[in-house]
Amino acid sequence: MHRLNTFILVSVLFAFASPAKAQESQRPFSQCMAVAQALPGASYANLTPDDLDLRADTVAAGSGEVEIAFAGHSTYVITTPGGVTIATDFNGWAGRVAAPDVVTMNKAHSSHFTLSPDERIDHVLRGWNFDGTPADHDVVVEDVYVRNVTTDIRNFGAMEPDGNSIFIFEVADLCIGHLGHLHHPLEDRHFAQIGRLDIVMVPVDGGLTLSHTAMTGIAQRLQSSILLPMHRRGAPLSSFIEMMGDKFATDFVNEDSFTVSARTLPRRPTILVLKGI
Repeated sequence: MHRLNTFILVSVLFAFASPAKAQESQRPFSQCMAVAQALPGASYANLTPDDLDLRADTVAAGSGEVEIAFAGHSTYVITTPGGVTIATDFNGWAGRVAAPDVVTMNKAHSSHFTLSPDERIDHVLRGWNFDGTPADHDVVVEDVYVRNVTTDIRNFGAMEPDGNSIFIFEVADLCIGHLGHLHHPLEDRHFAQIGRLDIVMVPVDGGLTLSHTAMTGIAQRLQSSILLPMHRRGAPLSSFIEMMGDKFATDFVNEDSFTVSARTLPRRPTILVLKGI
């Protein structure tokens, strides 16, 4: 009888559990997620094999190298060790890749999205929802986990809530972030949701998104090992580099792509300027 009562109690509690909690329990484990120390009551997650929502063969692929190629404006193409191709701020054209497996988009300008993506693209992840609700992506494709953190966006002078997304790509023990068309400084809650970023793609136009002062402040707080400039319009890149300070090295590369692994990240934070930027 005691066991029956216990079963009934547990069943009732489960039935009335918060939908948000239920949804959260289904999310893949994020190795890059960290909670800002400034937030009260914060606790850090520990990785256990049961937390991973990935097949054994995809986990094995996580130890390889990732290729990152600049494809123009705010579009980088990420190729995972498992061969998955991802194009950021995809506007219908992604350099060498005709139809990436995954594309992310933001809607600040038409150069950051397309309303008619190639039908061969399996995963089209928009950084906004047409109904105005926050976009919420938690997608595992082979050896990569893609998630997003929404931010607000300027719309005819006013701020539209959740109109932009910062996308995070977790692959090969690397945390790779794309800030999108960021229009305001990040709050502690944003940094907490983003977590660790080993590599970050940062708009450096100096005004269409954010001023160099504001953008360098965000980049410095993220403390990523590699910073990849993008969206280079307006203010000179040299201004952004100078404001980043002496803690960051600068490497101009005469190629439009590079390969990287968790083991080959530079010890000194580096602004990596690929050919074409």
